[in-house]
Amino acid sequence: MSLKSNVEELLDLVANFKLKPFSVVVMPDFFLDRFVSIDLNVADFSKVLAEVVSHKGGAIDGIKQLEVRGGNAANTASALAKLGAKVYAIIVTGKIGLEMLKHYLQPLGVDLSHVKAYGKTSITTALELKYEDEKANVMLRDLGNLEDFGPKNLNDDDFKLLAEADYVCLFNWAGTRKYGTELAKKVFQHVKKHGRGKTYFDTADPSPNKEEIKRLVDEVILSNLVDILSLNENEAIWYGSTICGKEDEKAGSLEEKARVNARLLAKHSNSRIDLHTTKFASTFLKDGIEVSVPTFKVKVLRATGAGDAWNAGNIFADAQGFGHELRLTFANAIAAYYISSPNAEHPTLRDLQEFLEQRQTEKL
Repeated sequence: MSLKSNVEELLDLVANFKLKPFSVVVMPDFFLDRFVSIDLNVADFSKVLAEVVSHKGGAIDGIKQLEVRGGNAANTASALAKLGAKVYAIIVTGKIGLEMLKHYLQPLGVDLSHVKAYGKTSITTALELKYEDEKANVMLRDLGNLEDFGPKNLNDDDFKLLAEADYVCLFNWAGTRKYGTELAKKVFQHVKKHGRGKTYFDTADPSPNKEEIKRLVDEVILSNLVDILSLNENEAIWYGSTICGKEDEKAGSLEEKARVNARLLAKHSNSRIDLHTTKFASTFLKDGIEVSVPTFKVKVLRATGAGDAWNAGNIFADAQGFGHELRLTFANAIAAYYISSPNAEHPTLRDLQEFLEQRQTEKL
C-alpha cells in the first residue's frame, strides 16, 4: 500500500479504536535532558566557539534551550502511557530524578513503585546542530548511577513484574556500561523461562562501549532472547558488521548500508528486526520478508527523542495486532508528531487522529 492508503486505514482504525489492554515494563534509564538548539552547522558553530575561547571565554546569547524528561526508558514510558498502555518503570536514578519522574510520569499513570532512587541522577546536554537538510544531535552525558546498574539491583518483586508483563523493554545498553550485557541476559532469560511477554531491545548508540559489542551480539542478539530488535542506521551497521567481521564496502548510502546489515541480522538471529531511519522504517524477518514505509514530511523541531517515540508507537501497534505496514506507519506517525511538536509532547490517540487528518490534506 502507499503511504496515503496506510494513513486512510489508520484513520479508520483510530476513529473506531477499542484498546486491547496490555502492560509494558521499561528499563532502565531516566535523564534530565537539556536541549540546546543551535541554528548552525558544525563548521560555523566551531568558528563561533573558537572566537569566544580566543577571548578567554564569554557568552553566546540567543541560544534556545529546553529542559525536559529524558532517557530512552522514561521517554518511551511517557509516549506509551499517552496512548493508553499500562506502563511500569524499573528505572535507576537519584533522589532528585525520582521527584522529576513523579512530575513527568506519575500524572500519566506510569507505575513508579519499582524505581531505584539512590546516588546520582543521570544528565544529558543535547546539542542539536544543522546537518544537510536535517538536524543532528550530539549528546554530552553524565551517566550517574546508571553506569553501575545491573542484575544485582533487581529484587524479587521486579522479577515477578517481568514475568507478568506483556512486553519487557530494555534500552540504553551502552549507558549501563559495566553490566549492560549481564542485565540484558538476566532480564530476557527470566522472561523466556518464567514470563509470557515479548522481549524488546533497543540498545541506543553502542559506540561508547564498543569493546563490548561483540559479546553483546554473541550472548544476547544471536541467542534467541530478543523477540524484537529495534535499530537506527548506526546501530544496524555496528551489529551487522560485527556478525560478518567487517563493514560492507559495496553498499552506498548510510540508509542502504543499514538495510544490508538489517537483512544480515534477520538472517542470523530469530529476532524481528525493526529499522527506523529519518527517511523510512522497515521490518526484516528471518524468512526474507521485508516491509518498508516512508516517513512523514514534517518540520523537524528536534532530533533527540525521536527513536523513543517511534519505539512506543511500534510497541503499541504490535500489541494491538496491526500488520507490518500499518504498524510501521503508526510508529512513524508517533515519531513525526513528537519531532514537530513545539513543546516536545507525545500524542494521545486523539492527537494522532488530528495529525493524520492534517496529513490527508497535504501531499504525501
